[in-house]
Parts: sequence; structure tokens; C-alpha cells
Amino acid sequence: MVNIEDFIKRLEVILDYYGLNASSFADNIGVQRSSLSHLLSGRNKPSLDFILKILEVYPEVDLYWILNGKGVFPKVSVNQKISSQSSSSDYSANQEIVPPSIVSPDKAIVSETNSNIQDSTAQELVKDSEIDKIVIFYKDGTFKSYRP
Repeated sequence: MVNIEDFIKRLEVILDYYGLNASSFADNIGVQRSSLSHLLSGRNKPSLDFILKILEVYPEVDLYWILNGKGVFPKVSVNQKISSQSSSSDYSANQEIVPPSIVSPDKAIVSETNSNIQDSTAQELVKDSEIDKIVIFYKDGTFKSYRP
């Protein structure tokens, strides 16, 4: 469930980042100005269509960040993440920095990842599991579902 108050704070971060007011942001993503006003006031909740329009116009916005504060804004590309980790002497190549959420800006979490454990666990799951359904999502919002 999306916390509306935190969502509004993240939406305001996006507006500040791009130097936009609510009216120009609404025009850019193709929604009515009143819809955005109602969202910012907390009267309405964001629809999936609203979220998808933001992601389409502003690809720097991370889906998980806008919805629940996990992830980063602006979105960091894989190349940027690799170069920043290799240039920093404080972190090893096996560590991933998880940025703080908008709610607790002073608490950054550093977690170590072990790809060998993750890979072996994934392989065990595949061996012991049968595929029930395959779903392919397209950029236009449509999808196809296949059952083997």
C-alpha cells in the first residue's frame, strides 16, 4: 500500500528537482491540473495511469522510489553505479548502497550482497519448480500471458 503523505513528499521532490510548478508538471505528463492539485492536497490517491505517465515523461524517476521510497532519485544507471563504486575506496565491489527513504533521510543502509548464494538459491528454485505461467509486458502497457 502506498503511503499517500510520503508519495506527496516524493512528488514534491520531483517538482523541485526539475524546477517545475504543479501546473507545468501536470501539462508535461498530460493530466488535468486539478487532478494534480487533488493529489498534492491528499484528496485523491495516485492512479496507475498517473504513475505510468510520470515514468514515461521522466525516465529518471524510479518506480519503486516513487511508490514506496525504496531506490534512488534520480535513477542511477548501471554504468554510473559501477564507476562510483570503483572510484570509492570505502566500499568493496560486493557492497550495494541502499539510499535512505524520504521519511528517514539520515539513515543510509549499506548491505553486502553475495552473488554466489543468490545464484545457487535461484538455481535450486528452478530445479524444484514447474513453470505455471509466462507473462510478457510491453512498453505500451499491454501484456500477453502464456501457459506451457
